[in-house]
Amino acid sequence: MPFINFPAREINCKLVYYGPGLGGKTANLQWIYDHTGSNQKGKMVSLATETDRTLFFDFLPLDLGTVRGFKTRFHLYTVPGQVFYEASRRLILKGADGVVFVADSQAERMDANLETLENLREHLKDHNLDFATIPYVLQLNKRDLPSAMAVEDLKKHLLVKGEPTVEGVAVSGQGVFETLKELARMVLAELKKNA
Repeated sequence: MPFINFPAREINCKLVYYGPGLGGKTANLQWIYDHTGSNQKGKMVSLATETDRTLFFDFLPLDLGTVRGFKTRFHLYTVPGQVFYEASRRLILKGADGVVFVADSQAERMDANLETLENLREHLKDHNLDFATIPYVLQLNKRDLPSAMAVEDLKKHLLVKGEPTVEGVAVSGQGVFETLKELARMVLAELKKNA
């Protein structure tokens, strides 16, 4: 559910990057942050405990237009990847307007991808968010690694609802902005539909 800031004439949307540990969520956010103009973004905040880390920053894209005269500000979050940070992952999903699932393309990470995807579905349900309808993009990350599975094989296992799929190498920026733009487009379409 987007938060509307009437004095600033902004609609604030929460986009969450979800996926297995070390799959590329942080690399995605870091790339976006590093390649976004300073006049368009807030500070990157890292909420770190001894054992987990969550990144957050907000930005105002210049080229996505308005919804009923309101600018759209996106707040991007990552969740800790490891399964034992269950509570943090569930909490960060609260109020999400869209989700990117960052899958690790390596064959040996398929079980972690599937477990985390199931975990995502459960956590969305906990917050009364419908996985079937929430704007959702699948990013197949780490496409540059020798152990990366074929895209079609990954899709057989991970494609859930015909969602847009983007191939990525987050550390070099490949597919990073394409993923974000695809999710932002879907979230804006939802906003306009419900406006």
